[in-house]
Amino acid sequence: MPLSAITQVPPAALTQWLQAARAHGEPLVLDVREPAEWQAASPRPDGWTLLPMPMHSVPARLHELDPARPVAVLCHHGGRSMQVAAFLAHHGFAHVANITGGVDAWALHDPSIPRY
Repeated sequence: MPLSAITQVPPAALTQWLQAARAHGEPLVLDVREPAEWQAASPRPDGWTLLPMPMHSVPARLHELDPARPVAVLCHHGGRSMQVAAFLAHHGFAHVANITGGVDAWALHDPSIPRY
């Protein structure tokens, strides 16, 4: 899957992406930030699964992820998540999205999430 085929989803449109992705399986939000970042600010799953997995651990833990399952990748601003989304797409994941702007943009959409 070329990088241009990775869906870019702003946090405000994530609910719609998750609903549409359910046609391909139960979607997963993969949070590739570091543990200290999860503690600083994290979205609360509401009808979807959040899996924390630091970016550096994704290659070694790839076997824990189902390539048929839709995955939206989250980081702080969207850079790390785009790299992981590209990595997943390269490894055969068919339904991959990058959450553009990351948790920082999500905090602008959801004031219950602190910005850091």
